[in-house]
Amino acid sequence: MLGQRSDGTEAVASDRSEPILTVDSLRKTYETDAGTTTAVDDISFTVETGSVVGLLGPNGAGKTTTIKLLLGLIRPTSGTARINGVSATESPTGASQSVAAMLEGARNIYWRLTVRENIRFFARIGGQPADPNRIDRLLEQVGLADRADDPVNELSRGQKQKASLACTLVRETPIVVLDEPTLGLDVESSFELRRELRRLATQEGRTVLVSSHDMQVIEALCDRVIILNEGTVLADESVDTLLDLFQTRVVRVTVDGQLSNGVRTELEERFGATAWTTRGDGETVTHQFDATHVQGNEFYELMAVLRTSGTTFVSVESLEPDLESVFLRIIETERVASDD
Repeated sequence: MLGQRSDGTEAVASDRSEPILTVDSLRKTYETDAGTTTAVDDISFTVETGSVVGLLGPNGAGKTTTIKLLLGLIRPTSGTARINGVSATESPTGASQSVAAMLEGARNIYWRLTVRENIRFFARIGGQPADPNRIDRLLEQVGLADRADDPVNELSRGQKQKASLACTLVRETPIVVLDEPTLGLDVESSFELRRELRRLATQEGRTVLVSSHDMQVIEALCDRVIILNEGTVLADESVDTLLDLFQTRVVRVTVDGQLSNGVRTELEERFGATAWTTRGDGETVTHQFDATHVQGNEFYELMAVLRTSGTTFVSVESLEPDLESVFLRIIETERVASDD
């Protein structure tokens, strides 16, 4: 039986048939004046039919390059990517018949055309009939029915994003790839978009690969997360598994008084102190931080460091880890390992 998510949509079942997307030892390098730059370094993963998978990573991690490789927009240096059984390298045109993509916000639509004209145009590109009733339903789904006949350049940023999404969904491909789909959307619109994407997976069986910096969206939307850094896969797990793996106690600490750079560095290195905020100045300064690496007796060691720092303890609050804290810890662990 399928579970219920916080937004009221059903979780997607985990038992799938053969993967609809297969990436095997994919690698992409570029020659520059400074030498060879590796954007994607021997990555492999699969995506099952009907799942919603998040692609995460800091800037420069290789997310956009990976997406472009999957879409056949650039050729890999080595390795393969297969979409719905078709090689994106050997037959990019054939593979593209199974995937629709929204890249870099709303740049894939024509701003001088109306919303309706854009949707009709992209439906025909995908070989779909421009059925007026179908287009009207899609306009309702993305909340643009009242702006359907307005030129896109007259829309707000969030409305342009919705128009771009509608043009992507109208092709009805089995795979949808979305790059920063909630960029520019308000909270309500972002929530509506998440419900629509879950509906695509649960009711239509479509597969969604989404790249976003919005951790709340990824955590609420995705079944699974692939974390990239410097062109390699650092983690490939379900969201629940990642949260369970990093179920270390996280505490939010507030202290008054001056905190030296040496003590701050010790807190960061020993206890994973992050999310720093500082208020006031002089003798009335207040510091707050989240200690993300606190297990067992380490909490008492943290308190000992603060006592000897000359600051005055104000409060401590226990926090539950979320996907953003997990992501930051994975990236930081990799950075420390690379430095060593």
